[in-house]
Amino acid sequence: MKTLSMVGEMLVQWQPGYPGSWGWHHNMMGGGGGIFMFVFMLIFLGLAIVGVVLLARYLSPHAGSKPDEDALEILKRRYARGEIQKAEFEEKRKDLES
Repeated sequence: MKTLSMVGEMLVQWQPGYPGSWGWHHNMMGGGGGIFMFVFMLIFLGLAIVGVVLLARYLSPHAGSKPDEDALEILKRRYARGEIQKAEFEEKRKDLES
């Protein structure tokens, strides 16, 4: 029974706010660091948000892609590179213009 009461007393001493405990009522600065911690948290939160946005833009499938090009311009470039013949170019150009 004595052991059980000792365990109970130890649990009570670890509660936040208990005099002499190392609970959560002590801050990291030993007192008086409220403004510093607030500013630090704001800076950290801002950097975290910027990091998430940059990561999302980097992983986006459309990152760095050009706006939609005109289909006729693409067709002209393919013809100029020799990927398609003149007959195919003319046929596709007529389809696009109609």
